[in-house]
Amino acid sequence: MIKLTINDIEVSVETPVTILEAARSVGIKIPTLCHFKGLEPYGGCRMCLVEIERLNRFQTSCTVHVTDGMVVRTETEAIRATRRAMLEFLLINHPLDCAVCDKAGECVLQELVVQYGAAQGRFAEGKRTHPENFNDPFIVRNMERCILCSRCVRMCNDVQGAYAIAITGRGSKSFVEPFSGGRYNCEYCGNCLTVCPVGAITSRPHRHSYRPWYVEGEVKTVCGFCGVGCNMVLQLRGGSIMRTMPNLTGGLNRGLLCVRGRFGYDYVDSDERLNTPLIRKNGQLVPVTWQEAISYVAQRFKDVKKDHGSKAIAAIASPRCTNEDNYMLQKFMRFILGTNNIDSTARFYYSPVQTYLESMLGVGITANLLHGIERSNGVLVIGGDPTAVNPIMGVQVRLAWRHGAKVVVVGSPGGLKMFTDYEVIPSLYAEEVVLCSVVGKVAKRKGLRGESYLIEDKINALRLPSAKDLQTAGLTEDVIDRVVDDLCAMKTPVIILGQDICQGERVSKKVFLVGAITYLLNGRIFLMSDRPNYQGVVDMGCVPDMLPGGRPVELGAIERKIKDTIGGAIPEEKGLNAFEIIEHGQSGALKALYIMGENPAFNFPDKQKTQEAINNIDFVVVQDIFMTETAKLADVVLPAAAWSEKDGTYTNLERRIQRLKKGKTVSAGKPDWRIVADVARALGMKENYTDVRGLWAEITQVSPLHFGLTYEELNTGQTIWPYNGKSLRTGEIDFDVEGIDDLPIPEYCHSEFPGMHLLPERHIYHSGTITTKSKAILGIYPEPYVLINHKHAQLYATDATRPLTDGDRVTVYTTEGEVETVVKLDKDVPDCVVLMSNTFEKAGSLGLLNYHIDPVLGCLCLDATAVRIERV
Repeated sequence: MIKLTINDIEVSVETPVTILEAARSVGIKIPTLCHFKGLEPYGGCRMCLVEIERLNRFQTSCTVHVTDGMVVRTETEAIRATRRAMLEFLLINHPLDCAVCDKAGECVLQELVVQYGAAQGRFAEGKRTHPENFNDPFIVRNMERCILCSRCVRMCNDVQGAYAIAITGRGSKSFVEPFSGGRYNCEYCGNCLTVCPVGAITSRPHRHSYRPWYVEGEVKTVCGFCGVGCNMVLQLRGGSIMRTMPNLTGGLNRGLLCVRGRFGYDYVDSDERLNTPLIRKNGQLVPVTWQEAISYVAQRFKDVKKDHGSKAIAAIASPRCTNEDNYMLQKFMRFILGTNNIDSTARFYYSPVQTYLESMLGVGITANLLHGIERSNGVLVIGGDPTAVNPIMGVQVRLAWRHGAKVVVVGSPGGLKMFTDYEVIPSLYAEEVVLCSVVGKVAKRKGLRGESYLIEDKINALRLPSAKDLQTAGLTEDVIDRVVDDLCAMKTPVIILGQDICQGERVSKKVFLVGAITYLLNGRIFLMSDRPNYQGVVDMGCVPDMLPGGRPVELGAIERKIKDTIGGAIPEEKGLNAFEIIEHGQSGALKALYIMGENPAFNFPDKQKTQEAINNIDFVVVQDIFMTETAKLADVVLPAAAWSEKDGTYTNLERRIQRLKKGKTVSAGKPDWRIVADVARALGMKENYTDVRGLWAEITQVSPLHFGLTYEELNTGQTIWPYNGKSLRTGEIDFDVEGIDDLPIPEYCHSEFPGMHLLPERHIYHSGTITTKSKAILGIYPEPYVLINHKHAQLYATDATRPLTDGDRVTVYTTEGEVETVVKLDKDVPDCVVLMSNTFEKAGSLGLLNYHIDPVLGCLCLDATAVRIERV
């Protein structure tokens, strides 16, 4: 222990922290302007000066570390006079426009001037001037107010890694600006807004509409956009959200947010929100009362079950809904209607890939803490860009690189471009060649671990690529050897796997190879998750073959336990998965479908087939917050509550369970679990839940994974898997690998110009169709576009026409359909690839793509879909 005295108070610390940290640990407040938790100490503002005994000058407490026996004073008259002088210097140029400044009321400079004075100045020259800047969609810059504390620059460069701003100029002409001038070239995370202590950088969406004293309440909750589950604070007034802020007192995101979490929440106040139940009468959806809607839905399901049996009923759950919502839906299906026909879009990638990796490496292999990425000394990224899918995970990778870790990306690096030692970019769909070569060389270099005969036998059975194979795939032996050298040198390796691994043929083999690398390196593996609750959907039993807690439906002991708890019997046979639900709907075998918080008509591939299936089902109920493409086809539409309007829990990609808390109270919709429970009670369910606590209590009784986990424990945010210390299963489980002894090189690699192929773009600004209802997000990404590179654009140049340029209207054709949109050029798009997001109505990429179901994993595999672009 290090013991010191601060203001006559004895202080003991275990590690040599700064004087500022030691003082704050015992409640002594030392003022700062340039210091911010999470940023490197700067010592520039001089407000934190303190007096240390036996030193003849003041010291900055944010940079000086404590020593044993040190005696410190923080508030002597000399120190106060010095701070007053510092403030006087700052006010030479700082404008006194507090009455119109958006920062008024929470401005640190304002508070310190009130505390220490500097009521009048001795400097008579005029203040510096600089025009206010409105070039950016989310940020307003007023550099006349800037005090050059450099917080925003350090946040942007050292933490976020965007390098969008710098201190430009010298002396009185120093300002914080984009280095090249003009608009920010960044991700608009808004974390500079969090750290700016004055009104130099303010939020444009909140300009002249926000003051701290307007806030009537604050609610700590979890972001509802992606699988990271960032902790945030909702600031409320009049039952609506005024502003979202990161939770600075804790949380896995450590005070950071991304553009969606900070600005995209306003979709909950969209004028397009559903506000009353609708029933289709005479071909039209007409408003009805809640009582009429619930009674009608219950009666129709009762009739279908009576006439066609339980097997003719199915449900689709939602990774945007809470654990409680999804648990209630599977209970309704299994114990009220008697069917295991329930699934979700987790089937497309997350659930089958996780199940496969767990069969290889053990249950919980993906349950790793995000902070471990920053502390690792090596990161391998495969199958997507984490800075777009899970931005805070991407920040962790950038921080790891800044701390000296090797970062290797297989594929396009995206937002990690400046943070990789190099990228391995094979020809289209040739990742299998890269991974096979890496696995073979790592196994030879490090040797097999001797812990799994199943994995090692399959590694030994691999057909390894030759130098000619690598050349055909656009690679060389030298590149692979460099990757292997770096991987073998990693002591704490991290592997990040994304959804784009599910493209092309033999996805099971590619996932096996990623698992084999994880096994050989003894690494930690993370699955990217573009929805907030993929893990919760699976854990709550919204899969056709597993009950809540991950137990197989055929496990007799669990069936008896559940029957004793809720008095219902479990259907004995496996149900239909998401793909089979659509097939049975198209064939006429499925008669009723309950869709909660999902939009299959847009988010499922083969749009025409999905819409035909939904139209062919006798009775379809859609529960959502907007009139989606699927809702327009439904027989009943029920308005649900949005993420900020209900209580519950999410399980993030770490398998951490976190509390979602109701903030916004103005809503015409009901929580999803409440709507389903009302229908279930109309069909005879005995339980009457008053709130989510009662529902969670039942989950802990039914699910062995969550047994004994109280609702109060979830408030801490530290509920990490395994929650009660029990693993679901142990020992090796046999698994298949398609084409283990074969290595065909994709045909696209054999051609100098293989033609153009369409792939989905995964963008940081949008999260499915829900953010198209956000005015803030539409301000930066307002319309769909097709992304091509400059070389592709030149192909459209003829004697009579110029090349394609940004904003040109084109028609995109595939065998599945066509879409008219605009062109956007990006030099980072590969030569034979066209990118388009699955975000905007009537312009989604999934509806244009061919696909197949992987025979081993059962996941959705996007095929190489040829695309043609014509100028309109």
